[in-house]
Amino acid sequence: MLERIQPIADRIVENVGRVIIGKRTEVELALIGILSQGHLLIEDVPGVGKTMLARSLAISLGGSFRRIQFTPDMLPSDVTGVSIFNQQSREFEFRSGPIVAQIVLADEINRATPKTQAALLEAMDERQVTVDGVTHRLPEPFLVLATQNPIEYEGTFPLPEAQLDRFLMRISLGYPILSEEVRILESQQLRHPVETLQQVTDAREFVDAQMAVREVYVDPLVKHYIVDLVNNTRRYSDVYLGASPRGSLGLMRTSQARAATRGRDYVTPDDVKALAIPVLAHRLLLEPSARLEGTTSAAVLQEILGSVAVPGGDLRRPV
Repeated sequence: MLERIQPIADRIVENVGRVIIGKRTEVELALIGILSQGHLLIEDVPGVGKTMLARSLAISLGGSFRRIQFTPDMLPSDVTGVSIFNQQSREFEFRSGPIVAQIVLADEINRATPKTQAALLEAMDERQVTVDGVTHRLPEPFLVLATQNPIEYEGTFPLPEAQLDRFLMRISLGYPILSEEVRILESQQLRHPVETLQQVTDAREFVDAQMAVREVYVDPLVKHYIVDLVNNTRRYSDVYLGASPRGSLGLMRTSQARAATRGRDYVTPDDVKALAIPVLAHRLLLEPSARLEGTTSAAVLQEILGSVAVPGGDLRRPV
């Protein structure tokens, strides 16, 4: 199955690229995230294509897609679903909420109250929801793609560290360059390209690919390199709270997925370097003095990447 991951990934990236123009790197990051069975946080301004990215991925995978527009008055049951008493059968029936889908867009997640945000925790971590003491499994593959606006803070509730840590990666689409924005105008002049997008794989094949990713070989030297990077975030002077062991595991999983999408059955330090910021930056809590000086988590990680020794030699699977 490993040799089939690269063709599957190429088909998905090319297909989504018909809608999300000029953002191949960001689309690849999103694909790596779901291949690693993780959830994504897209932090960006409105109108850059966050919703279209989620819809395009769902169509490409042939999976179900639901959107949850978070608001301050939303209740946890609006996310998970409710049990309703059926007068005919004299039993309670579960009416699933929008979280019961393969790809879920949690739009403007930081507008919901902490109680409603917490309703996502079990679903994201355990891939199940519990309503009235009854547990319901979520479909596979299952991905929560959450968005938040980094500019507007009025009427928002910042995500707690525990919930941020459950997002495998944080990515940003950003504004397109001039030529790409002209292509966007041309592609949507008559109708939106997402309307003609076709499925390029199926859920079963993609779940098999998710399982196969874990077979990618990670040399002990590369594992030590990952742990060294994460450990340095805990000892860095400007960092109040460093990345957790979940961050180390996430960095290894995404590095395996990146290697597989490039046709390799082993991880290199370049895979780790390429994913360190998307996987670890949102897990760091900086000292107040560092934030006042304009220091960012990305800048801290860049400095750490430059200071930690990179393993060399043959890192392929031993024969």
